[in-house]
Parts: sequence; structure tokens; C-alpha cells
Amino acid sequence: MITSSGNAQVKQIIQLNKKSRERKKQDVFLVEGLKMFREAPKDRLVKTYVSEKFLSDDEHRKVLEGIEYEVVKDQVFAQMSDTLTPQGILTVVRQYHYKPEQMLRSGKEPFFLVLEDLQDPGNLGTIFRTAEGAGVSGIIMTRNCVDIYHPKTIRSTMGSIYRVPFLCTDDMDEILRWFRENNITTYAAHLQGKQMYDQEPYQKGTAFFIGNEGNGLTEMLSDCADCWIRIPMEGQLESLNAGVAAGILMYEVMRQRRGQSVSDGRYK
Repeated sequence: MITSSGNAQVKQIIQLNKKSRERKKQDVFLVEGLKMFREAPKDRLVKTYVSEKFLSDDEHRKVLEGIEYEVVKDQVFAQMSDTLTPQGILTVVRQYHYKPEQMLRSGKEPFFLVLEDLQDPGNLGTIFRTAEGAGVSGIIMTRNCVDIYHPKTIRSTMGSIYRVPFLCTDDMDEILRWFRENNITTYAAHLQGKQMYDQEPYQKGTAFFIGNEGNGLTEMLSDCADCWIRIPMEGQLESLNAGVAAGILMYEVMRQRRGQSVSDGRYK
């Protein structure tokens, strides 16, 4: 049992929680809570830590059968946790490394999100969760996006981090070239879009560009899109939250692909 906050493993977990550089160096990330533990692919688990209180529950012990774990004194576990009310289980998981071609699904038209410089961890995590529900093939992020393995992002994905393919890129030109090679039409979510988002057809390969929460898409990426689209708004709003906008667009794709009919160039 680990009884001291001076333990090397405790110090390592605290560093992994706080520093993106350390997570990248060790090629791992942390997940907390019973739900996230249960959904984690067992072949990606590196090490699991549980508090004394967690282990005192018979059902919890059953969940841990066949899993290597370390017991930690309750007070010390609280220092390892990134949450105010720890559930008592924390797991080190190996990071994912996808290639673009791994995100293509057989028998299904490609559907991607490209996220440019998003900064809010909760926002990014929510987009991942929504993307799973909407059937997105994969998410591509620029290097200036918030770390996908930030603890708050991981919590916000509610497990979708395990199931939605993604990658970070320094070379958007390569991604755009790959889109063209795979007949994927790109759409920039832009306030100056001439077309309403529901006036375009998305049954074929589709990719949406979603910009930074405060500044939107850069001119450089916007100009690379095949089409600019916008979401209509009333009142005095200038824009929507990036996660909300992404959700509206994603579910429009799902709606169209579920077989909705076309009338006068507009989807009903």
C-alpha cells in the first residue's frame, strides 16, 4: 500500500495530471472514475490505483479482478486525483496514435471534424462525446488545440476518447490533400457563409472546419474550404459556442444520412 505523498509513483501521477509534456513523454494519460475505468480497453491499461475506501466495497473488488492495481491511502489518493470528490479509482492508459486512413470506415461515407486552435478542455471533450453520437468518422485537431489528454477534456468525453479516432497535425496541407484524394468536401463554419448549413448536401464525404472559441477560423484555413456555411441566428448574438455549433452541424449530417428527402434544394 502507498501511504506517503512522497512516494515516487504519487509524484509521477501528479506530474501526469498537471503537465502535457510529461504525458507526451511517457505516452500515457490518466482517467478517473469507475465508468471511465470500465470502458477503457483493457489492453491499453498501464497501471491502476485505488483508494482504501474504494477497495472496501465488494462490488468494486469484483470489477478489479484480473487487473493489476495498487492500493493508496485515502488522504494520499486525494492528492493524486484531479477532482474535488475522487471516486477512488485512477488509471494510467496508453495514448492513441491514429493515421488518417484508420479513420475511414468500410461501407460508410467519411465524416470528419477539423478543429482549429480550440482552447477550452470541456468544450473539446463535449465535441468528442457529441461526435460519437452523431457517427463522426474522426476528429482532426491543429497542434494549437488544447491537449486532448488534459484531465478535464478526458472527463468531458465521458468515454468517447476510447472510441472516436483522432489525430493532431502540424501539416494541414497534407490533411486537405488527403481529403481531396478521398472525395471529401470541406465546409467552413463561418459567419460570412453565403449558404445556410441546412442548404448543403452531406450524404457524401464531408468535413466541417470549426474555429477557435473567440476568434473563429483563421483566414488561411477558411480559404481552403470548398464552401462556407453559417448557422442562422436571431437576436444580437454574433456567434455560437464552438461545441454547440459543431453539434448542430454534426446532427444535420446524421439527419440527412438517415434518408431525409430533398425538396427545392433544401432538406426538410
